[in-house]
Amino acid sequence: MSITPELKAQLIKDYATKEGDTGSPEVQVAILTSRIKTLTEHFKTNKKDNHSRRGLLKMVALRRKLLDYTKGKDEARYQDLIKRLGIRR
Repeated sequence: MSITPELKAQLIKDYATKEGDTGSPEVQVAILTSRIKTLTEHFKTNKKDNHSRRGLLKMVALRRKLLDYTKGKDEARYQDLIKRLGIRR
């Protein structure tokens, strides 16, 4: 259910704001989004997996907090991030 190290490294490379960046909100949101998509697919076949569903809800809440932080710091970065990830309409 987790993401592979190769996918995580690719996400870090794609969303990093500078060389060696692993902790910026953009990278964290990209990794969380990938994990959320994976878990969402998992729930299509495992509808009664409530323990994992709780973890999913915690991830969604954490992603929301990081997005709110980014929006408060720099609206343009926020808009660019949600457009690149395709998480808002």
